[in-house]
Amino acid sequence: MDGKLQSNYKLSKTEKKFLRKQIQARHTLLRHEGIETVSYATQSLVVANGGLGNGVSRNQLLPVLEKCGLVDALLMPPNKPYSFVRYKTAEESKKAYVTLNGKEIVDDLGQKIILYLNFVDKAQWKELGPQALPPGLMVIEEIISSEDEEILLKSVNWTEDTDNQNFQKSLKHRRVKHFGYEFHYENNNIDKDKPLPEGLPDICDSILEKWLKEGYVKHKPDQLTINQYEPGHGIPAHIDTHSAFEDEIVSLSLGSEIVMDFKHPDGVTVPVMLPRRSLLVLTGESRYLWTHGITPRKFDTVQASEGHKSGIITSDVGDLTLSKRGIRTSFTFRKVRQTPCNCSYPLVCDSQRKESPPSFPESDKEASQLEQEYVHRVYEEIAGHFSSTRHTPWPHIVEFLKALPSGSVVADIGCGNGKYLGINKDLYMIGCDRSQNLVDICRERQFQAFVCDALTVPVRSGSCDACISVAVIHHFATAERRVAALQELVRLLRPGGKALIYVWAMEQEYKKQKSKYLRGNRISQGKKEEIISDTSMQGLLVEHMPDPGNQDSASSVPSIIDFQETGCNSRKAANSQLPVHINRTSFHSQDVLVPWHLKGNPCKDKPVEPFGPAGCHDSSPVFHRFYHVFCEGELEAACQALSNVSILQSYYDQGNWCVILQKV
Repeated sequence: MDGKLQSNYKLSKTEKKFLRKQIQARHTLLRHEGIETVSYATQSLVVANGGLGNGVSRNQLLPVLEKCGLVDALLMPPNKPYSFVRYKTAEESKKAYVTLNGKEIVDDLGQKIILYLNFVDKAQWKELGPQALPPGLMVIEEIISSEDEEILLKSVNWTEDTDNQNFQKSLKHRRVKHFGYEFHYENNNIDKDKPLPEGLPDICDSILEKWLKEGYVKHKPDQLTINQYEPGHGIPAHIDTHSAFEDEIVSLSLGSEIVMDFKHPDGVTVPVMLPRRSLLVLTGESRYLWTHGITPRKFDTVQASEGHKSGIITSDVGDLTLSKRGIRTSFTFRKVRQTPCNCSYPLVCDSQRKESPPSFPESDKEASQLEQEYVHRVYEEIAGHFSSTRHTPWPHIVEFLKALPSGSVVADIGCGNGKYLGINKDLYMIGCDRSQNLVDICRERQFQAFVCDALTVPVRSGSCDACISVAVIHHFATAERRVAALQELVRLLRPGGKALIYVWAMEQEYKKQKSKYLRGNRISQGKKEEIISDTSMQGLLVEHMPDPGNQDSASSVPSIIDFQETGCNSRKAANSQLPVHINRTSFHSQDVLVPWHLKGNPCKDKPVEPFGPAGCHDSSPVFHRFYHVFCEGELEAACQALSNVSILQSYYDQGNWCVILQKV
């Protein structure tokens, strides 16, 4: 609190505590969100802890604010733990500042929330351009009556004899029943040779006939999946396999409304409201190209205005609130396809790909070939575009480099475009990378860099005071090769030397915070108002100081493989083919191919394989890079397999697992 706003009397212990918290909120908003507060009274306030992101709805917050005066606007950005309020006068705003700072309210989950208010010059927010529904997507409201809804819900027997092959499957997050064919969630497919003994329930016949007559479906469905979602449950983003089902996929929402997220491969996300008793129809692009999924949470961000039911959840922060989820039951109908898919999206169509995705390597030779084709060759092709996207150094890596003694010799193994080579001018830094084109970029920037493989670095043993390896180890295709790359880092270090290692994390949401990778969905740009700088949160440090006595020297590569198989909630495909990851979504497999959409290099006149290291999409090449994403604890386990090493620290930083180790 500024001196102008403070009373002359001595603050009590409680008041001092609130003051500290208020100042802390002010600093946090500036550091993490770029929101600058002011020390004088204005009409506008930022309300820390009073946001949709921490469970406070508009209906809950607005009455509290209105007790202090006439509210001109309440702006609640989606997924943020703060809001902006603008009063008619500065006097009313000042009253709210004095009255509500430190005030305790109860959020929609029944948890106590303490509000901290600070003045801002203007209420700041992004106004995004208008979004359209994914092409081919339609939502029909009130497709059935409330009486029919009740009949359908009562027809689902969740407690029937498990000898019945249509009985519910026990999934981690929901109850499921299948009819016609069992839908396999591990590959979003069915086994056409194993139909279930009973077809679809008779109760569905009249409903499906009506939908056929009205043109919502062209083929009468022969597969039905019924899901029951409790509040807080969801389903990962996915595309139903092209070769398995015909064009139309329709889903009936019963019992409760839900917001479903649709994502395009280029990162655009469109949240769509599916009201109770509505029918979602997916055809064309929305069915074949966009993923759909439900984020696990107990509240959805929805429009506050009356009359808005189905369709896109807009970005109007003056009209957003929270809606508490209820128990939702979905009836999803599909028609099993008997002929290959010939859709207009061959890059993502399993029927049309001329080549299958590569398989998981079974030998060191196969691993080396996979890396050559899906790592080395790809980075040579994308080096220029890749470099243009890699310009901002990560704070914890900068901190590590700046803390090293002046004159230290430091090697950046896998230096890319060299963005860390010039961070600390007091160090002697050298870089190396497998890509000649990236090394050329380093040399253009006057950095010392050379081409080599991270498994065999042509530098004398024990000659480096420190090494960094940022986003490199996860490109090696087997546990043995990843450990070998780590051992090569240790070889370069002198006794007492330190290495900092970053790898991509399987867990892109950690401690209830989404990584910048998940938060970075690109959206169409429209009119801009006062812009919030949506900078990334600092890394969440997890200190780890293992007991040296527990570092068993017998712990070696097999234990890393065991960890890989059992320590992570992921699975390999039954045919061992590497799955292609959907950008800006959570990982569901550890070994994946991640697409890179090359900009500024049209390929419409250049023949490119539909699948392989490069495909072609929207007249631009799409390359696929191999990654092994690490589970929590896996990088530490790999480091513990090394000789003469102690782990000084491990932490999570924006979707990456990180370790600082020391050679002993």
